[in-house]
Amino acid sequence: MIATISDLSSLQLSSILGGSGLYLKTGPFCYRIRSSAAAVAEGIHVLYGNNKFYSNLEFVDFDIRLDSPNWLRRWFRPKLDFYFDHQTPFKPLPLSQAYAFLEWGMNWCISIHMNQYLKLHAAVLERNGKALVMPGAPGAGKSTLCAALVLRGWRLLSDEHALISLENSDLIPVCRPISLKNESIQIIKSFDPSVVLGPMSADTHKGTVAHMKPDTHSVELDSQTVKPGWVIFPKYTAEASLRLTERIKETAFLKTADQSFNYSLLGAQGFDVMSRLIEASDCYNLSYSNLEEAVSTLNQLSEVRG
Repeated sequence: MIATISDLSSLQLSSILGGSGLYLKTGPFCYRIRSSAAAVAEGIHVLYGNNKFYSNLEFVDFDIRLDSPNWLRRWFRPKLDFYFDHQTPFKPLPLSQAYAFLEWGMNWCISIHMNQYLKLHAAVLERNGKALVMPGAPGAGKSTLCAALVLRGWRLLSDEHALISLENSDLIPVCRPISLKNESIQIIKSFDPSVVLGPMSADTHKGTVAHMKPDTHSVELDSQTVKPGWVIFPKYTAEASLRLTERIKETAFLKTADQSFNYSLLGAQGFDVMSRLIEASDCYNLSYSNLEEAVSTLNQLSEVRG
């Protein structure tokens, strides 16, 4: 019996992706994914192995395909296009970046669509029944810290999107692999040598990219929402001493709104939901250089709130 994607052989998965497509559910969303690229099959097999296998679903939110734009591109400087409902929203990328292209495309699907939630560019984790939301601009160290917390037992809701219910401000999980870039890849390997990473994509517009596999527990709880507990703005600073300082809620509101994909689009409703999120959360700035220190500090913080 095939219960999870890991129960498929590599050959079976490649055949499904190259044929009618793989149905992949993450949080409230369902993707149908098709691709003949070996790295896509390899990455899904490694990183989504704990996800349930569906032979078919009546409805999908996102129908996506990664394939060569023409027959010549299969052999000469091979490139891939990302197709969404038969449209190509991006320029083709080299075949060597296939897996990163898949994850970026999946992120784009949520960022551009699904405005039934307030959406933030943020990592979201859970401990002691409360959600930690970490909005972050590129270079802030959000994903590296997120990965370290998951490797030390925090539950992953998302590395990329904080989805907030418009009804009750609960955080809605979309548990997918964590994106690591450049030096962060080796930092996390050193932090926990047992970490499972997918295919490496080199020379992308973000440098070298690899993705970390979520733990089984996080995947199994991918439909369980969480109440907000903390909003923390991380900042990695080389050789800096760890500093955790309270942030006044007015500026926390403004900075969090600045990391939203659709705050302005939602208008008054977006303001109300953001207000409830910030009001329900303890807000902090976190400057760190040592991951173990940062994880220990956030563990202590979660015990106090819990």
